[in-house]
Amino acid sequence: MVLKMYYICKMNLEKTKAQMRKGVLELCILSIISESDVYASDIINKLKESKLIVVEGTLYPLLTRLKNEGFLSYRWEESKSGPPRKYYQITEIGKKVLEELNMNWQELVEAVNNIIIKEESEVETNQ
Repeated sequence: MVLKMYYICKMNLEKTKAQMRKGVLELCILSIISESDVYASDIINKLKESKLIVVEGTLYPLLTRLKNEGFLSYRWEESKSGPPRKYYQITEIGKKVLEELNMNWQELVEAVNNIIIKEESEVETNQ
């Protein structure tokens, strides 16, 4: 019974972690693209380097949505090894949105840290 509960909790934890990652993907993708024009596989590689594993099936719809909202644009560029590649760049509107997202992220991190640190302090005080 305990083992079954452990696996259920672990599965729920994985779902929660996945939702948290999804929640910050837009910020991360805009941040990556704001550094330089990038190809989709460059974005995936940078996310993987940061341990935010994203598959193409998740990335492309998000890139399309960001483009449709006016945050990104793209250009086609010939490739030396294969078909032309689509390179994404951030727009002026995208830069403003990225600024807002960065501010909101910092506020969220600070708020969460305040709760976590407060809770940890209370636990230590009660011991």
